[in-house]
Amino acid sequence: IKSRSRVVKQRRRLVFLRSPIYKRSPDLTKSPVTKSEQLLRIDDHDFTMRPAFGGPPIPVGVDVQVESIDTISEVDMDFTMTLYLRHYWKDERLSFPSTTNQSMTFDSRLVKKIWVPDMFFVHSKRSFIHDTTTDNVMLRVYPDGNVLYSLRVTVTAMCNMDLSRFPLDTQTCSLEIESYAYTDDDLMLYWKKGNESLNTDDRISLSQFLIQKFHTTTKLAFYSSTGWYNRLYIHFTLRRHIFFFLLQTYFPATLMVMLSWVSFWIDRRAVPARVPLGITTVLTMSTIITGVNASMPRVSYIKAVDIYLWVSFVFVFLSVIEYAAVNYLSTVQERKERKLRERLPCTCGIGNPDEMMIDPQITGYGSMDVNATGNYGMPENGGRQERILAQVALNDPQITGQVKASRGYVNIWIDTHAIDKYSRVVFPGAYILFNIIYWSIYS
Repeated sequence: IKSRSRVVKQRRRLVFLRSPIYKRSPDLTKSPVTKSEQLLRIDDHDFTMRPAFGGPPIPVGVDVQVESIDTISEVDMDFTMTLYLRHYWKDERLSFPSTTNQSMTFDSRLVKKIWVPDMFFVHSKRSFIHDTTTDNVMLRVYPDGNVLYSLRVTVTAMCNMDLSRFPLDTQTCSLEIESYAYTDDDLMLYWKKGNESLNTDDRISLSQFLIQKFHTTTKLAFYSSTGWYNRLYIHFTLRRHIFFFLLQTYFPATLMVMLSWVSFWIDRRAVPARVPLGITTVLTMSTIITGVNASMPRVSYIKAVDIYLWVSFVFVFLSVIEYAAVNYLSTVQERKERKLRERLPCTCGIGNPDEMMIDPQITGYGSMDVNATGNYGMPENGGRQERILAQVALNDPQITGQVKASRGYVNIWIDTHAIDKYSRVVFPGAYILFNIIYWSIYS
């Protein structure tokens, strides 16, 4: 009985070991080394050190293909660029025998096992390597040890903008590339083909800017703690398109200034017409100024658009002040006329009123019907009849002495219409002169 139970247990154990439940998936981490890694002798060298360590600096050539310039932000003072960054160097540790002299191409998995230059973007705010559908990294190794390392990067970097001429400005931004750890004693960074190392896509365009030119430079950067480093620069010059700002800012501001001039042709007694017109233009100019500054950084200097908008605002505001002055002088003049009429004698009993003549050298008129002086209301032609009324007072010897004794008598000769008449010429002329000076300086 015992022997039979042992046989049954052994049979059950063999069945369990042969079952698919017991079978395990192979451990990929313990898989044999691939043929390519054996060919490159990855495990035979220490790739934590740079090539030719202890010797002269290793030259690393760089070239860049600019794919797109995505955004230019005046508020954040930065730009976003997508580019292909390629590195060229020689690492004899990666040389391999080949009869056809053909290179081998690898993806990002081999990059983690060998030495590559530690490039970074100076003054960058954000950057990343694209990973759709896989990491956009390419490594190409040639039989003699030459290496091409390429990756697709999007970087957001700082751009110091001078907005004193905004929106008639031209900006120059720079993307700076540098080794993070290796000084110029260990790594010599250079543009592989000089200025031709920078290539751009002809289809690159921006909504607000015209790309004028790209160019490259090379300089040395010094850090007090670590030393000197090679730094590569990509400069690109942008000129802003003005047409958008002409439609959205300059034309509306100019139209508001011209609209404020309409009040000069409205009768000064039409207060409900002139006052709302002036207030409307002032509030509209304030809205335009607020809208422009809302989309701009809070800089501590005056921009070109600020000069235009604030001068336009002053012209609109002065048109309101002009009507206040006209209204005030009209009120003062009416009071003085009322006092003068109280001093004038009644002309109803004059025997021959037609003989009353007016001095043409003063008034510009030959004669006047004296009965017209009986109308003490607001004259239709203020300037003409006010002078006539004053001259009638001068011809009466009974009140001449009283009028001459009055210090305000000369003010009766002020023609309140003259302020509006002069404003019709002075305001447009001054604004046209301002525009000529403004556009000759900033355009």
